[in-house]
Amino acid sequence: MKPIITKFVVLAFLLLSAAGMKAQVSFGETAPFNDGWLFNLKDDSLSIRADYDDSKWRQLTLPHDWSIEGQLSPTLASCTGYLPGGIGWYRKHFRITDTATRHYIYFEGVYNRSEVYLNGHLLGKRPNGYISFLYDMTPYLKEGDNVLSVRVDHSRYADSRWYTGSGIYRDVWLIAAGDVHFAQWGIGWQATALTNRQATVKVDVTVEKHQAISDKLEIVSTLVDADGKQVARRRASVGDGKAGTSQQTLTLKVANPHRWDITTPYLYTLKTELIRNGKSVDLAETKVGLRTLDFDANKGFALNGRWMKVKGVCLHHDAGVLGAVVPDDVWRRRLTNLKAIGVNAIRTSHNPQAPVFYDLCDELGLLVMDEVSDEWEFPKRKWMQGWNVGEPSYDGTFDFFEEWIEQDVTDMVRRDRNHPCIFLWSIGNEVDYPNDPYSHPVLDGSTISQPMFGGYNPDAPDAMRIGKIAKRLSACVRAVDTSRPVTGALAGVVMSNQTEYPEAIDVVGYNYTEDRYDEDHATYPNRIIYGSENRSDIDAWYAVKNKDFIFGQFIWTGTDYLGESGRWPSRGLYTGLLDFGSFPKPRGYFRASLWSEQPVTYIGTYSIDKQRQRTGRPWLSPDAWDIWNYEPGQQIRVVCYTNAPQARLLLDGKQVGEMRPYDERTGIIYWDIPYAPGELRAEGCDSDGNVLSTYSIRSSARPYAIRATADLNVLADGSQSVVHITVEVVDEEGTVVKLGDNEITCRVEGPARLLGLEGSDNSDMSDYTDNRHRVYHGRLLAYIQTNGEAGSVRVKFSSPLLQSAEVVLTVE
Repeated sequence: MKPIITKFVVLAFLLLSAAGMKAQVSFGETAPFNDGWLFNLKDDSLSIRADYDDSKWRQLTLPHDWSIEGQLSPTLASCTGYLPGGIGWYRKHFRITDTATRHYIYFEGVYNRSEVYLNGHLLGKRPNGYISFLYDMTPYLKEGDNVLSVRVDHSRYADSRWYTGSGIYRDVWLIAAGDVHFAQWGIGWQATALTNRQATVKVDVTVEKHQAISDKLEIVSTLVDADGKQVARRRASVGDGKAGTSQQTLTLKVANPHRWDITTPYLYTLKTELIRNGKSVDLAETKVGLRTLDFDANKGFALNGRWMKVKGVCLHHDAGVLGAVVPDDVWRRRLTNLKAIGVNAIRTSHNPQAPVFYDLCDELGLLVMDEVSDEWEFPKRKWMQGWNVGEPSYDGTFDFFEEWIEQDVTDMVRRDRNHPCIFLWSIGNEVDYPNDPYSHPVLDGSTISQPMFGGYNPDAPDAMRIGKIAKRLSACVRAVDTSRPVTGALAGVVMSNQTEYPEAIDVVGYNYTEDRYDEDHATYPNRIIYGSENRSDIDAWYAVKNKDFIFGQFIWTGTDYLGESGRWPSRGLYTGLLDFGSFPKPRGYFRASLWSEQPVTYIGTYSIDKQRQRTGRPWLSPDAWDIWNYEPGQQIRVVCYTNAPQARLLLDGKQVGEMRPYDERTGIIYWDIPYAPGELRAEGCDSDGNVLSTYSIRSSARPYAIRATADLNVLADGSQSVVHITVEVVDEEGTVVKLGDNEITCRVEGPARLLGLEGSDNSDMSDYTDNRHRVYHGRLLAYIQTNGEAGSVRVKFSSPLLQSAEVVLTVE
């Protein structure tokens, strides 16, 4: 029988970005390899040849997603966002002058079924589009000119239940190293003890030797704090001089250690150096976060000994108009906005994310559930005409499961294991969905809280296979890392309970199955349970908040995402707490009222009569927009989302809604009032009537002008920063016209370019590849990327009959 308490103590490390990217692969001198690529959206097998004529190919800079450059079409698959796939080739010409050095090529992610060739020689194939991989180019490199060719096959474009993108959509790096260096992902850490007085840290190092040597090899590990002061250091010899790999373990003692936490994500720096005959030949430098994890079947989860609730969201990897190419600054803004509404954890749905994502979660203090896959040995349904509409397709990634899944799981854990943010490893999402594809006799007479495709199907794959696979994949995780628990996100718990799946993992995630929490806690008292995927309604949250043994939930989803679309017109699934542009939606403010530790008040409105016509009765909406423009005298329901004990409503300073207490059952305070123009303000108050927080909305007149505001106006040269410009349509008084849908044109002058315009309207299926777009709720977001050169950038916004706006960016 499993113990009730499972304890995990971890020291993990933040990978460096850009200049310090070597920490990501743990060895060598690393340089970006994104510039100067050529692209052809056509399959030509001759493209592998070094002498192939690519003079007419498109020039571009990576990362690149060709699907997002296509046109939305109702003839394409809804599951992947009505956007195209195909087969594309990338080529890069480059020169090497030092053939005595070993050279490697590292891809953070290529979607999907990639083949990489150097000078016509196959370096390797990697079908999984989310796993990072590295090839040694040394055997086929020539002094002088070389050609790298990459074939990307996404012809099975409806192979996912959500938008994936197509192409080399993450960064590429060139790595140079000697014949003796640290192995790829060859440095790992684990704290064997951690108290407020001292941390004991085991450092495991693997050294790769491409030839036998007689030289003396040593490893030096040095830990420095955030102020640059050395706090621990250890030196040790590496084993034999035979060609191949050698392992060594060093132990560091850290006095009075600082903790990594979601509120204070303190990071040390660890420098691991390889010394050959007294000379440094390799160096890996990473950030360090120290914390403990405790999981208990009755008490839930504790971080650094503090029992807490995980307030998580699920995130796919796209960014709306940007597709799968998500710059670092865009990730930072998205994660920062999620944390601002009370989110403290992210689930990577349903695949490993780009390395920068984990770097940022380490830095910002967000827990991460790292997930490897949505599909195992058989395909799931992929909807073509809208979610759960019509006949599905059965394309997928199942065909390479048996050959690659153990390698994929191992590589995910090896790459990401040194991040303090990661607290769970997930081996799969909803692989146990009843009759999609597995089945079991228990399904006769059983139900789940999602659509279910009938009772027991004896012709379907036997559900007992799930447990056997779960054992295999859990073993892959534990072979690399035992400092965190293994989990899985179960959709059909009623079926999986009949298999070995729950016992194969350490912590069991329940997708949309809150009604089984009490029953299964009683039946399986040693099982650690949490909500791995949940709706955003208040009842699902109370099932966590009011039960000590449920340690948290992950809301579906943190942001709106492309794919898994409804019937046309629908870009994606409109479930996000944030919209495509990472602005909080009304439901995001509602969630903040439940989760945030800061004072929160928000008001939204809707017509009582119109809602009664639509639903048959007025109700309390947790997703009401903050609009204050109606017909005079029209009866309007004003809903207030707040974490204050009570709230009142004022119009132009006069009270129009009495002070009302917070309603624990609904989480909403409301007033029904006749509409009159002006400024409507809600005040969230403490029990004595003192104002804790406020939120105001104002009636607007006709659209008059454009207002544009950048999140950053001065940038450093040499970087390709992304500036977010919020573009709003306002009236003469400067009030946002939230009913406006004006079309905005953007023009950029200077050393920058427009990446895209995001209106965040899920039903807007217009062209997203040009410089024009309609605002939604009076607003859109412009992504502007500098090119690294110094100078002045002018970003101009215009629209017929509106005063234009201009933002000036200075690149110093």
